[in-house]
Amino acid sequence: MTGRVVVIGVGNVFRRDDGAGPAVVEALRDRVPGGTVLAVSDGEPGRMLDLWHGSDTVVVVEAVRGRPARPGRLHTLSVAEAAANPRSSASTHALGLGECFALAEALGRLPRELVVHAVEVSDVELGTGLSGPVRSALPELVDRAAATVRKAHLRRA
Repeated sequence: MTGRVVVIGVGNVFRRDDGAGPAVVEALRDRVPGGTVLAVSDGEPGRMLDLWHGSDTVVVVEAVRGRPARPGRLHTLSVAEAAANPRSSASTHALGLGECFALAEALGRLPRELVVHAVEVSDVELGTGLSGPVRSALPELVDRAAATVRKAHLRRA
């Protein structure tokens, strides 16, 4: 095991709330231990697998649609939970996280630990800036991602 920790903010900053993942990555720059890899992705499975290749812990931050919708509600999902609802992604990428995780599993490329921190969206139309509910939830989403990263680094120490 490498001990490598990667945080991937999935989303598109030009689709309003879909920019939550990239916003979390930016907020984490001064909050996580050195050596943590911070990356932004459009969610395309091949690129996601490349980003986490060789990692022990991967934290994915994503915007999702809830049913019933409660914009700003936060979720922490395991790989199995995310895979159970493969079309939950609200971002503009064609495939959801479920398909990405299924591909990684089929190829034997799932990291030892993979955690998804997600926020339910309100608006994914063209434009910049997060909606009020997502903007209000962002500090807690950042805290959750940072805590997962810190725990991963403590385990490897």
